[in-house]
Amino acid sequence: MKRVLIVKVTSLGDIVQALPVVADIKRAFPGVQVDWAADEAFAELVHWSESVDRVLCAPLRRFKKARRWSDFKAIWASIAELRAYRYDFIIDIHGVYKSAIIAFLARSSRRIGYQSQDLGERGAAFAYTGRFGPRPQGNAWHGMRISAGEALGYEVEGPPLYNLRLPEPASPPFASDSAPVAAFFHATSKDDKKWPVDHWVEVGGELVGRGFRVVLPWGSAGERAEAEQIAARVPGATVLPKMSVTEIAQMIDACALVVGTDTGFVHLAHALQKRTVMIFVATSPSHCGVEAPNRSTSIGDGHSVPPVSAALAAIDYVHGTAQELAAQPHKAVA
Repeated sequence: MKRVLIVKVTSLGDIVQALPVVADIKRAFPGVQVDWAADEAFAELVHWSESVDRVLCAPLRRFKKARRWSDFKAIWASIAELRAYRYDFIIDIHGVYKSAIIAFLARSSRRIGYQSQDLGERGAAFAYTGRFGPRPQGNAWHGMRISAGEALGYEVEGPPLYNLRLPEPASPPFASDSAPVAAFFHATSKDDKKWPVDHWVEVGGELVGRGFRVVLPWGSAGERAEAEQIAARVPGATVLPKMSVTEIAQMIDACALVVGTDTGFVHLAHALQKRTVMIFVATSPSHCGVEAPNRSTSIGDGHSVPPVSAALAAIDYVHGTAQELAAQPHKAVA
């Protein structure tokens, strides 16, 4: 086995949680080269992985929205890069048309994808010469590791390894002598995944009382307005300025605690080994949640709004007690 291509195109949280597949492959086949194909919007995240050898990307999402000639040319150029090497295996752990097309265009006689009932778009099946076994029950992230292992003939061992190394920030996100920072990722891609503002305010007030400083990132005007509502009622809370994906990742890495809904940046916090609490309102924690003993946990049943008491209990769990966490100096990135 010399070279393998992983195809996982979007989105941020899904790509984060797929990264341990690379470490699994490299453990099973020492010396193998593992490349990764992703949408340009998420390529920087894959570049942070110390396990991925080559990142292939194209502005697929941007072209779909704007249909610009420059983006089409970039996509066309990316095909030549995609075909620069012949792969022993192509593993499509996305399972939609765009990932299947990438798998089909790449050079390999062995292209593995999901069974038809497990595909996000059933027409993607045209690209595959082989199929994974039935998608495993339970956590989707572990399921990706199992599927890749089935395709390449190895057993999955141990906890997931993300092997992320962020670029150094121009300056530390927070002053080294400030209180430990708790980041609230209150924003979601869908309204039914939101946790009530009053709940965020109550948890924020409790954490401030325990010695934390609360910060609130945002990505749109509506998210900023909601962040300002929360900050106005939590003493000392800060609404952060508009930040890039890299800047948000560096901010997360400087935090002592991350609390948020089922969103990509909270998955990233877990991958960066931060103390993380993920709140589920309308999606399944057993399928999409994060868990690591005494470090990360998920709350909610996916059908109702978790109470504040559940969030506070989870915060206590991820580091013994939140008081102990507040007593520790937070990481100020140099």
